[in-house]
Amino acid sequence: MAKKKQRPTPETLTLTQEFPWSTKTLTPPTTALILLFSLLVRVLVSLGPYSGQSTPPMYGDYEAQRHWMEIALNLPIKDWYRNSTANNLSYWGLDYPPLTAYQSLFHGFALNSSAPEAVELGSSRGFESYRSKLMMRWTVITSDLMVFFPSVLWFVWVYCKGKEEESSPWLLAMILLNPCSILIDHGHFQYNCISLGLTLGAIAAVLSRNEILAAVLFSLAINHKQMSMYFAPAFFSHLLGKCLRRQNPILHIMKLGIVVLATFALVWWPYLYSLDAIKEVLSRLAPFERGIYEDYVANFWCSTSVILKWKRLFSIHYLKSLSLFATVFAFLPSLIQQIKAPSNHGFLYALLNSSFAFYLFAYQVHEKSIMLPLLPASLLAKKEPLLFGWSVFYALLSMFPLISRDQLVLQYLALFALFGLIYYSPGGRCNTKEERLSIRTKALMSLPLSCSFVLHSIYLVVQPPARYPFLFEALIMSLCFSQFVILTCYTNIKQWRLDSSDAEMRGKKDT
Repeated sequence: MAKKKQRPTPETLTLTQEFPWSTKTLTPPTTALILLFSLLVRVLVSLGPYSGQSTPPMYGDYEAQRHWMEIALNLPIKDWYRNSTANNLSYWGLDYPPLTAYQSLFHGFALNSSAPEAVELGSSRGFESYRSKLMMRWTVITSDLMVFFPSVLWFVWVYCKGKEEESSPWLLAMILLNPCSILIDHGHFQYNCISLGLTLGAIAAVLSRNEILAAVLFSLAINHKQMSMYFAPAFFSHLLGKCLRRQNPILHIMKLGIVVLATFALVWWPYLYSLDAIKEVLSRLAPFERGIYEDYVANFWCSTSVILKWKRLFSIHYLKSLSLFATVFAFLPSLIQQIKAPSNHGFLYALLNSSFAFYLFAYQVHEKSIMLPLLPASLLAKKEPLLFGWSVFYALLSMFPLISRDQLVLQYLALFALFGLIYYSPGGRCNTKEERLSIRTKALMSLPLSCSFVLHSIYLVVQPPARYPFLFEALIMSLCFSQFVILTCYTNIKQWRLDSSDAEMRGKKDT
């Protein structure tokens, strides 16, 4: 005899239907509400200040993006990466791959149509006006809508397909309303939504078993921002592991290789006419002369520089080799695991482990690069809610000095509060075994958590000693670095302990 379905009480309805992300099913109205709310949050953040606003002579990232539009719009393609009187590379020279330059050209046309004085060659340096700011902000918002939003929808649909226990609206909201991404793209001012959106589309394609499309999308992501290489070991090992379990593995590997080469050739076509032209672009993508780190970043090199002065003691050549060795050593266990036993969840863990390895040990990492590990962390939010929440909290803290300099503290606090509201919303997070076990660690977690709140307050209201002007930044970075190391160790262990039933195609031949 079938059990009578229990009707929800009014209290339950109020609890679970108060927010669209508190439901279990991703219906069209729920999806539309979450998308519109995510768009509204981005618009509100974009009303605030931006990087380098009214701070000559170099201004900031806003000016860098505007200057690239100016260069791309007024100079021939062959001169975009070449130092000249019209393109002084010491003033925000283009230092991203060609796809970013094409994006700058496209947005330059849009900006020129409404505020041509903002992209006039030479005379527009440091140009700021309400109209140009409005247009610049809309270029980021539309990029988000065109690239990142569809990729998120695709991933959530693929990941939660056939999983009734998964709260897909909550996952959709968590990915779209990640406070770090919104603050950097729509506050500080960048276009990470494009490269992250292309990467997320590639991840969704992998989960959909469309490896050819995944190879195209991820190649485009690398050609938009070279930091997308943080994910390359995970893509390489997972796809290689799959190919090795199929009939004619060499054929499948060659197909993927040809697709990658063809995509790169298409993007780099204007520079393939000579080796010197290629070298000119490549030299801009690897600014080794800036040192192993530039600003305060919560990675190994910056955090340990308090004790060991890497820049003073070692040459750039030695530090390049050392950072390469450390990075490879850090992601190697994750890479080996996916070659041995490729799986969907293993792939997501590998993405997180690989990007953390690069963030912690790679050469010339910026504080904004923490957004790369946050992407796979957000994709694992349902499986690892505590890991996700912990990562976002300390990622925010690691960027707090940068956000404070941009005068975006109000937006920082508002987005942090909004994230907490959604994160703890009823019906969102699962009561997993890992979540229950995490209660036992609250005493250990309370100490760094308390320190983080103290550091927030101290940074805002206390002047550092004159002898140590960056003392508070160093303390913040050291605390965040310690937490990122713990998270990296945890996720590497979790990847290697994946249940055998989750390892798809293990011991099977895929046709």
